[in-house]
Amino acid sequence: MSGSETDTNRNHHHNPLVSPHTAQRDLSPVGTEVVVGRMMAAKSMLAAIDKAEANLLNLLIVDDERVIRDGCRDVAASIGFTTFLADNAEHAFRVLDAHSVDVVLLDLRLPGLNGLEVLREVKRRRPETIVIVMTGFASVQSAVQAMKHGAYDYVTKPFNLEELRLILDRVLGHLQLTNENRILREQVKSKEGFGSIIGRSPEMEKLYRIISKAAHSTHPVLILGESGTGKELVARSIHYSGPFRDKPFIAVDCGSLVPSLIESELFGYVKGAFTGANKSKDGLLTVADGGTIFLDEIGELPVDLQAKLLRALQEKEIRPVGGTKPVPVDVRVLAATNRDLETAVQQGTFRRDLYFRLNVLSLRIPSLRQRKQDIPLLVGHFLERLARSTGVQRNISDEALKLMLNYDWPGNVRELENCIERACALSSGTTIHTGDLPTPIQNWKEQSNPTQVPCGARGIVPISEIEKQAILSAIDQLHGDKLEAARLLGIGKTTLYRKLKEYGTIQ
Repeated sequence: MSGSETDTNRNHHHNPLVSPHTAQRDLSPVGTEVVVGRMMAAKSMLAAIDKAEANLLNLLIVDDERVIRDGCRDVAASIGFTTFLADNAEHAFRVLDAHSVDVVLLDLRLPGLNGLEVLREVKRRRPETIVIVMTGFASVQSAVQAMKHGAYDYVTKPFNLEELRLILDRVLGHLQLTNENRILREQVKSKEGFGSIIGRSPEMEKLYRIISKAAHSTHPVLILGESGTGKELVARSIHYSGPFRDKPFIAVDCGSLVPSLIESELFGYVKGAFTGANKSKDGLLTVADGGTIFLDEIGELPVDLQAKLLRALQEKEIRPVGGTKPVPVDVRVLAATNRDLETAVQQGTFRRDLYFRLNVLSLRIPSLRQRKQDIPLLVGHFLERLARSTGVQRNISDEALKLMLNYDWPGNVRELENCIERACALSSGTTIHTGDLPTPIQNWKEQSNPTQVPCGARGIVPISEIEKQAILSAIDQLHGDKLEAARLLGIGKTTLYRKLKEYGTIQ
């Protein structure tokens, strides 16, 4: 088969590059679920993604050897790609003009135009298309040069089809992650005020429903959640999703203000109220009149000021420091805390009447460890935001993403954001690897996967375990380059892949 013929016939035929097991692989949603399972650290977090979604992705194979085209087509089709075939550059360009191509598998040694010229033209015509180059003369230098011109990855001929499958799995996962972020952006555009909250887990969908109900109420709302979960983002969403979105939204961090200044900040003061008060100043409750005031870390508010705040909420008026006349205010109060206010009430550090006044409506933001399936979306969001500010588009390796999915994230989304920013700053390339992640996350891998020592043999580690650790450590240090790991370990690549299958790292 040659030219730009579409692979519409999925029947596998005899091919010297394809093993019988590969040729008979069932073309069911399993193909996509393998990728999703890898991204979700072997957890079925995105079971809704099926084969139909994968088939929306098109892959173009450009190689002048029919046996290579057919072998690559079989692998790509088994994963779920719709494939197109071309045996030269001109045919490839015609396919690009006629179809929306997501991935190009490109031989660097083509008749006519050479592979690098074709690569440059592909990226010129379709900058977003992912290109994987194939080099048949074991020239790593040419592959590196192709990477500099925009190639996503490379594979050297003759290559193991399992190796190609792993690369395409990773590409499919990357495309799905990118697509999910695009869909999410389109969804939040239609929901004013929700644009800064990222998440599609059941926990977050439940939170969105509560926010929608709270947004159209005028009652106080108590927002509960650990530090770093995004309490202020939720408060802003409640305000900007409601009918008073064009009114002021004022945020106050009660934990960061000096106790002696909190009263004047909230209620304002009149001229001469204290030394340095040369003119009157409105308090933040007055500034927020008609809108919303967000009292973050309300549990840190001193008890004496809690009484004044309660009176202001009940009477809808405040008395500035040093003033004698009350000032009417009409403001909605949203409060947040990471403390257990019920315990604080029992201990006498928080007023019971103020607690009930604020707790008319309440919602709890789930911690990041309770919604780990949102981590890929959040990672993609942070990477895209950094790309807009730095001009560098980065991605993350499967190994690094798995490690992040296993980590507990005590600092929640704020810690994840800092992790991505740090990893991008330290990464020497466009892919974030495990070595680029903060030390606590890297150490988590060792803590969560301790070497198992059989009972009755303390201090003695089986040779098979030493071999396993040596192989996995070598692959990790080489950022996933399995062929280089096999060469340095002095074993064949077939042996390496067999071992990885035994360890369960290749499915």
